[in-house]
Amino acid sequence: MRTVLAAVALCIAGFAVSAAPTRPIAPVDDAVITAKGMPKKLSDFGFFKDASGWQPNKGVELYRLNSALFTDYAEKYRYIYVPAGQQAVVDDDGLLQFPVGSALIKSFGYEIDGQDRLLETRVLLHRADGWIALPYVWNAEQTEAVLKVAGKRVPVTFTDPSGATRNISYAVPNKNQCKECHSLSGAVVPIGPKMRNLAHDTLDMLLSNAMLEKPDRDHPPIPDYADAAMPLESRARAYLDINCAHCHNRQGSASNSGLFLTYEEESPVHIGVGKRPVAAGRGSGGFQFAIAPGQPDQSILMHRLKSLEPGVAMPEVGRSLVHDEGAALLGEWIAAMEE
Repeated sequence: MRTVLAAVALCIAGFAVSAAPTRPIAPVDDAVITAKGMPKKLSDFGFFKDASGWQPNKGVELYRLNSALFTDYAEKYRYIYVPAGQQAVVDDDGLLQFPVGSALIKSFGYEIDGQDRLLETRVLLHRADGWIALPYVWNAEQTEAVLKVAGKRVPVTFTDPSGATRNISYAVPNKNQCKECHSLSGAVVPIGPKMRNLAHDTLDMLLSNAMLEKPDRDHPPIPDYADAAMPLESRARAYLDINCAHCHNRQGSASNSGLFLTYEEESPVHIGVGKRPVAAGRGSGGFQFAIAPGQPDQSILMHRLKSLEPGVAMPEVGRSLVHDEGAALLGEWIAAMEE
């Protein structure tokens, strides 16, 4: 899939990239984004230059995050669309507030049998009554993605970063599961595009093409948690921020847990250090603390991160595999804490 990333970059730069013949489609249709219905086909929006889903249309920009949510080792391609003449703004918490008519598009794919293939594309549409999240699943011909409100399971065989062959039943989330992860104070909101998590080149791009109003103060970025050159604690906190904090924050769906995993959280107890669980069910694994300093194998956080058992595994949706590299990072962080 890395070759596809390069191909997408070339497309954006104006170079031709060989691809299977596809039918051209119209530019982005603002009326489809803001209308009350749920379009049956991804191509109805006009986010891409053709129905292959690789070349973004005019006004649709590819963007990058410093740290990315783990989803069964899938490659992800993220795009932002803001209506012409409008801008996103940054609030006091460093969150991007997008105008009505904006869209966030994220495609997921793998290299399968030597071919780069898309499995699904999720869209977040900002309408007058708030955000709506919709999942679209790609057909075998890779010529169209169709709406699957109820989600879908897709069998996939791929090679992970360690070189191991993986066979999984990839889960496309249903519409309600999208809402679970994207919920803040009961409303659907974007997760990834926060000032702290936007890659530097993405920020420059958004500012230079006037898609984003220049913020009036700095928002220090979080690091890439995969960057071993960065401090261990910063990497671990970045991992928790992007993989867990969309639910585990003071307004999130897991706020009643008292476990707040945003990068900015300063209280060790709210991060989980020495914190006892609110409800000591089987999810606790019989352990006493979310994080037992110096003892990753005695920490509830590690128990749930390394589990695949429904009702125990965290995050609850979005993965059917343990993220080995993420678990190793958090285990190293906890082991380094003074007991």
